Amino acid sequence: MDFDLSEEQRLLKESVDGLLADAYDFDARKKYMKEKGGWSKALWGKLAEQGLLGLPFAETDGGFGAGAVETMIVMEALGKALVVEPYLATVVVAGGFLRHGGSAEQKAKYIPGIIDGSKTFGFAQLEKNSRYDLFDVVTTAKKKGDGWVIDGEKFVVLNGENADTLVVTARTKGGQRDKAGIGVFLVPADAKGVTRKGYPTQDGLHAADITFTNVEVGADAAIGDPENGLPLIERVADEARIALCAEAVGAMDESLKETVEYIKTRKQFGVAIGSFQSLQHRAADMFVALEQARSMSMFATMASDFADAKERSSAVAAAKVQVGKSLKFVGQQSIQLHGGIGMTMEAKIGHYFKRLTMIENTLGDTDYHLRRVSEGGGLLA
Repeated sequence: MDFDLSEEQRLLKESVDGLLADAYDFDARKKYMKEKGGWSKALWGKLAEQGLLGLPFAETDGGFGAGAVETMIVMEALGKALVVEPYLATVVVAGGFLRHGGSAEQKAKYIPGIIDGSKTFGFAQLEKNSRYDLFDVVTTAKKKGDGWVIDGEKFVVLNGENADTLVVTARTKGGQRDKAGIGVFLVPADAKGVTRKGYPTQDGLHAADITFTNVEVGADAAIGDPENGLPLIERVADEARIALCAEAVGAMDESLKETVEYIKTRKQFGVAIGSFQSLQHRAADMFVALEQARSMSMFATMASDFADAKERSSAVAAAKVQVGKSLKFVGQQSIQLHGGIGMTMEAKIGHYFKRLTMIENTLGDTDYHLRRVSEGGGLLA
């Protein structure tokens, strides 16, 4: 199988790498984090200008019709640069719901704003006791005339503090853990009854806890079938996990480079600590873990087009398991080889470790996905 990038994909990689190399060093990142909402509107505009926000959308919707490989390329670059802008929440997740389940009217209303960078989104899914189960939903959406009334609470909504529109999962019928009766709704973030409490997360991003109190939306707010939205949610969640795997590979790649460079220059007993064979072996083990994660990330990227939802889900879960194991090892070794300085806010390597830790716990940690693989009889069973 040929894993080489096509000419167009290679040019995309060079383009996004070049943009971030110029605009996103560590000092710039710290400056962007202090802006309102925790990220740079100017940098977001540059991503839009280069067409990166429109990559996965169909040409008929104003996008470029790119696929999962192109998203992987962008997410890996974002991981290397520790980008805090809401690409995952807006382009991958909200864009995924619109691409796979949105009506023509919804696509026409929302996709242009994503592509030109004028609108961002948040995915309001996680609830107080739901853990990683996408079907565990207490928030309700009840019919009122042709529209809906939404009530409930959502937690750790990435970009929820700054989003223009929220993609909300809500139960239209059934009990808390029923897999049927779940819908997906587009809710204006400034709608009456929406209360947001924003805060920074440990990796430098921003999230919000959001309360919905008698929030009224129209019939056009529902994406797809409001009583059978779980398959759509699972598909988009898998695409988000694939994107997270690629981001983790980028972050691990840069962590390894930073660590190798550090042990080449850090001296102890009059010589560079990188000359000690035991540390060389540890760096080599980090490289192996990175390449294992890269291989599974590529496999998951290809699996995104699997027609069989169970087969796709099993492949993505297996990738999340390997990436979770690799990022933990690479992150911990990076910190230890840096010594005490790796624990400071001034050291870039600590920020990579924090982001990797958050990725491991987003949309299912390693243990959760290991159970999914085992139950599905998949690759790692």
